[in-house]
Amino acid sequence: MNIQIIVGSVREGRTAIKLAEWAKQSIQNLNSQLDIEIVDLKAWDLPFFAGATPPMMGIYDQPKQQEWAAQIAKGDAFILISPEYNHGYSPALKNALDYLGKEWQGKPAAYISYGATNGSRSVDQIRQVATYMGLVDSNATIEIRDIFSRNQAESFEANEFDEKALKAAVDKLIKYAK
Repeated sequence: MNIQIIVGSVREGRTAIKLAEWAKQSIQNLNSQLDIEIVDLKAWDLPFFAGATPPMMGIYDQPKQQEWAAQIAKGDAFILISPEYNHGYSPALKNALDYLGKEWQGKPAAYISYGATNGSRSVDQIRQVATYMGLVDSNATIEIRDIFSRNQAESFEANEFDEKALKAAVDKLIKYAK
């Protein structure tokens, strides 16, 4: 099973990449049978979608869109990581979701958020969009508490609650991916 961890922030000094690296390592420690891949939107550098054909039609006439579709098609489940920006989620993540249609459908998603209110408002919005696009809501959310005081080190250091929540999220992704 391939779980893609999508890093939904492209800002300099972002916390999302630290969370992705933690999640990948922790999941591999939990279950070495899983194929865990970090998909970094900063590296993908998707321009804002401006194609003539709506992606939900499944006609991808732009090379970058075709590459992105091939990447996402490999995933069996997703963990979407987003900071909370102005009571919402990352525009880079919104754009990445909007780029495609059928590749998301029927695949389970879990969420990791952080920021004001631990990112809960960002997850509320992502869920609405993701569910409309056909992602299966696994009802698994990891809201990172006190991120501003915990984000001083080079890597993210999870606490026991973060680890428990991640384990529960992975269990749900496995359940819903079958």
